Amino acid sequence: MTLKPLQPPKALIFDMDGVLIDSEPLHKRAKELAFGEIGLVLPESVYDSYKGRPDATMIPEVLGERGLSADAIAELLHRKHKIFEKIEHDIKPVPGAGEFVMWAKSRYRIALATSATARNREAALKLLGIGNPFEAIVDAGRKHRPKPDPEVFQIAMRDLGLGPEDCWIIEDSTNGLRAGKAAGCFAVAITTTFDSETLRQAGADVIVHSFHALRTLLESV
Repeated sequence: MTLKPLQPPKALIFDMDGVLIDSEPLHKRAKELAFGEIGLVLPESVYDSYKGRPDATMIPEVLGERGLSADAIAELLHRKHKIFEKIEHDIKPVPGAGEFVMWAKSRYRIALATSATARNREAALKLLGIGNPFEAIVDAGRKHRPKPDPEVFQIAMRDLGLGPEDCWIIEDSTNGLRAGKAAGCFAVAITTTFDSETLRQAGADVIVHSFHALRTLLESV
């Protein structure tokens, strides 16, 4: 834990992949398989640098640098989505995520701000077994600039009618944390994807290792 905020939040804004569901490894695997179909092997550092950013950002940038045509890029993006759909049954909820969301809903206004597609977002909520508890949802179906741009959080706050001083964002990725801080929010990092030091360097105000720890923190402010 680091410094306590000056006031408790009125709203919690959740990322999805890596925060509520443990999907990052499967997204990476699907991309590795899709890239492998064209003989492309990328270092771990490239995948790390794109965590929290949508496929529609990563794949065109990576392939565009290698001179592939727009049609080839679109085809590989489609292949990645199809591969992911075949392996997504292996996704697990982050421990305690569903219970925490329902606990939070009874005390705060809650929103979801993700770069996931509407289809993947709906599948994730079904996996969590929590219905649709969010007052506001921003996903890839609502056009926004990808993280680390703050726009996804700014749209969520606009939907809630709240300012950044009223909102905590809950993120697992460095790009997500940078987006949350650029939006002016208090940033909570959960260590499902990166280690504490990496998250701290990305701007996390608080670092937790579990949703139980986050609930304890919230109950203390």
